[in-house]
Amino acid sequence: KKSEKELKEEEMELFTKYYMEWKGGKKSDSISYANIPRFYYRLPAEDEVLLQKLREESRAVFLQRKSRELLDNEELQNLWFLLDKHQTSPMVGEEAMINYENFLKVGEKAGPKCKQFFTAKIFAKLLHNDPYGRISIMQFFNYVMRKG
Repeated sequence: KKSEKELKEEEMELFTKYYMEWKGGKKSDSISYANIPRFYYRLPAEDEVLLQKLREESRAVFLQRKSRELLDNEELQNLWFLLDKHQTSPMVGEEAMINYENFLKVGEKAGPKCKQFFTAKIFAKLLHNDPYGRISIMQFFNYVMRKG
């Protein structure tokens, strides 16, 4: 007869053996970790001047790219003109409305920077209780100003 300690050791050996077979051994660990992309980079220290300059420059380039994506004053005026031109009657009080068909027409004419705002998802998000299935031009324009 085996002692309790020997039984526990044997059980642990069998468990380890079967677990390693099931898991596929140590090689699969290193392969799976190699596929995970690095997402954290430490900030450069004060004495790492080159790395600090690189970080500043990359941040400046990123901000320039983002600012080019923003709509300038002329593009916003053009968008407002197009929305106003394609409004769908009747008005609700003094608020101009636009239906989905005209919304898409404005999206085609508004230019490439505006294209991201003319989606069914955004239209549905701004659609409330209008019996004709329209959205407020002013609400949409304000949405573009906030998000863009």
